[in-house]
Amino acid sequence: MNAVLNISAYKFLHLPDTAALREKLHAHALALGLKGTVLLAEEGINLFLAGPVEGVRAWVAQLRSEERFADIAPKESFSDTVPFKRLLVKVKREIIRMNRPAIRPAQGRAPALPAPTLARWLEQGHDDAGRPVVMLDTRNGFEVDAGAFEGAIDWRLQKFSDFPDALLAHLEQLRDKAVVSYCTGGIRCEKAALLMQEAGLEHVWQLEGGILKYFEETHAPRWRGACFVFDERVGLAPDLQPAAAD
Repeated sequence: MNAVLNISAYKFLHLPDTAALREKLHAHALALGLKGTVLLAEEGINLFLAGPVEGVRAWVAQLRSEERFADIAPKESFSDTVPFKRLLVKVKREIIRMNRPAIRPAQGRAPALPAPTLARWLEQGHDDAGRPVVMLDTRNGFEVDAGAFEGAIDWRLQKFSDFPDALLAHLEQLRDKAVVSYCTGGIRCEKAALLMQEAGLEHVWQLEGGILKYFEETHAPRWRGACFVFDERVGLAPDLQPAAAD
């Protein structure tokens, strides 16, 4: 049936009104019968919601009616049932915790690599300047175990805030390569790529839209397994349908 629309989206921007915004977004999602999680922080918004197609799109339309959210672009997938048990709209210190307050994506992003360009680079084995391409997985180890790019670097992170120390410990293996950081939807890559630039790496990209956008826009070359998601679907196949359980 695939009657349920699932969306994920984020945006880094200055949000001085998180408490009031939380009340408004929660009330609207509740009225539309949506479930999932919306995280708000001074640095931005991160959301995962599911429900009837019309309800989800109405919620997004209201969010976009505010100029500061007008360009938010949710990634979509469909399922037979709602994969969340409840609705949570929370205010937190960070929408993705790195514990590096100086890393501020709202003040400027690292270069973003479109999914079709990455697919071409992986097929040809190098970037357009001839540098070897290194895929750097910024997700937790258990997410990587569900599926990842072939040959991707996996530092067995327990949590994203482990990434800065792992980067410093492995910096030299990335130097002079085309490093593409990736994660599920792009939010971790935003901070990871900026931190790599700050550490002195010159050829750094973030995968635009993460794995989910890669699935949406390509035939997923050089990918193996499923993309772990933090809901009852557990994993998504490259066709964005729930992956079959092992």
